[in-house]
Amino acid sequence: MARLYSLPWLVLKRSFISFNLVFAVISVLVESSNADSPVTVKFSPEADSSALQNVVQDNFLGISFELSPFNTLWGETPDNLPTAMENYLSNLRARIKSPLRIRIGGNSMDTATYVPDQTQMIIVTDPNADPDDIPVNFGPMLFDVSSAMAKAVGGLGHIVGDLEFIIGLSMQKPNNTNAVEVAEDATKLLENRLDSMLLGNEPDLYSSHGILPGYTIEDYVQGVGELLHDLENSPYGNLVPDTIVGGPTICCDWNLSDILTAGLSEYPFKYYTLQHYPQNICDGPNAKNQNITYFTSHTNIPVYTQWQAQGVDMAHTAKVPVVITEYNTVSCGGSNISDTFAAALWAVDAGLNYASSGMSAAHLHTREWGIRYNLFDPPTPETPTDPDWRTGSPYYAALFLSETFIPGGSVVVDLNLNDSISNPAATVAGYALHDKDGKMCKRLVLINYYRGDDADAGAQTFTLEGGAAFAAGVRVLTAPSIVERNNISWAGQTVGENGELQGTQSTQYYLDCIMGCNITVPGPGAALVLLNDTPDNTDFFVGDSTVAPLS
Repeated sequence: MARLYSLPWLVLKRSFISFNLVFAVISVLVESSNADSPVTVKFSPEADSSALQNVVQDNFLGISFELSPFNTLWGETPDNLPTAMENYLSNLRARIKSPLRIRIGGNSMDTATYVPDQTQMIIVTDPNADPDDIPVNFGPMLFDVSSAMAKAVGGLGHIVGDLEFIIGLSMQKPNNTNAVEVAEDATKLLENRLDSMLLGNEPDLYSSHGILPGYTIEDYVQGVGELLHDLENSPYGNLVPDTIVGGPTICCDWNLSDILTAGLSEYPFKYYTLQHYPQNICDGPNAKNQNITYFTSHTNIPVYTQWQAQGVDMAHTAKVPVVITEYNTVSCGGSNISDTFAAALWAVDAGLNYASSGMSAAHLHTREWGIRYNLFDPPTPETPTDPDWRTGSPYYAALFLSETFIPGGSVVVDLNLNDSISNPAATVAGYALHDKDGKMCKRLVLINYYRGDDADAGAQTFTLEGGAAFAAGVRVLTAPSIVERNNISWAGQTVGENGELQGTQSTQYYLDCIMGCNITVPGPGAALVLLNDTPDNTDFFVGDSTVAPLS
């Protein structure tokens, strides 16, 4: 039986942790299991050839921000950045080697008007508008603040880059030159941090929402051609000399395969983009959007993530990456499930399944103050520079996923533990992460969807068979129950009022795994397992990712 070593890292101030990582062995325990039925984790050392067509980078997980409340989260000017947001983003950026993906968009960007000489970042033009589509005017301060935040988050000395941005260009007003002005200033002010410009947001809903009655796939494809012509022949010169645009960012009523067949595939796109929520609360609470069992059953995940499988296959054939520009639990603001620990586990599972289903990136979406699925909220919309921020449960999923993917590339495979893809009664899920060539399984993710109240009784043992690894390092995402909203921890740490991680960063090491290991995952909880990881040679992030501590 493998021995379990609990090896916490002491959390120190940045001035010390940058140079002296103090390591302490707190306890040495003999492993024991509370689970009645251990789950055997079976995986092939090499990934199947079909999985090799999708290699994802370590920055697979990004954050999507709705435009309308952006100033209430990132601050009004480059000189007044909220320190909490600096820390929230730095925590994620520090755990990856590549730039952190940030998308700014949503319905409010598609209806927004860009005013190049506006000095304020954002002005809400209709305070009484539908909260799911708040019209605003915005100016170049948006890009100035974004660049300033990128520099602040880069304070830990990242070599490759800090943040990269995806922005939206409106398709709601045909023949409107506003999109060209947005593209000009974004290109100029964001420079090489501009990753992509997306053409339209949910154009499949333009007709049903009364924005452009009768709007069709053919109208969208024609509009793309017209806008690309305008961008190539703008008064500022060719704004798209490289392949930088993306789309169609559909969610609901159209299929990507139909849009590609209708002619979109003829245009040079950097990304094909989708966004999707499994449930909605647009017409109010109901049994479906408040069903916590739905969000704690892996069976529902592949059905949700693979709804555009045919179009994704076509994109792979064309060698165009597919990006999920926003996902979360319940659209139109979230339900009473969206801020629970169940939502965090679901977001981990869904993110990994997107990776195993052909997507190249996925962005967790966050909106204005008070939305239940938000990753974080300031004390009030007017006081983002104050401490006392609220951390939402989906942020812990972002922390988990930011440490999950392998630098240099991962091939992600759903392990179908306990027949979890088709068996609704299964309360576990698991993934294998192979290196970019698919030659070696290097990491596992093990999820325990225990739904009871007794955490001790809910612990689940996962058995690694002999020969799988000689050792394993394990970090755990856990909470007392799936309905918990506040007492959530990742690797022994919780998020404080200023976005800083508090507590002792801890890793469990199983050092005698040659003949097999039993890894216990708390109920409920999720474990990130690094195979052949040891205290002296670890690939886990170790240290303090705070860039803006409270004085």
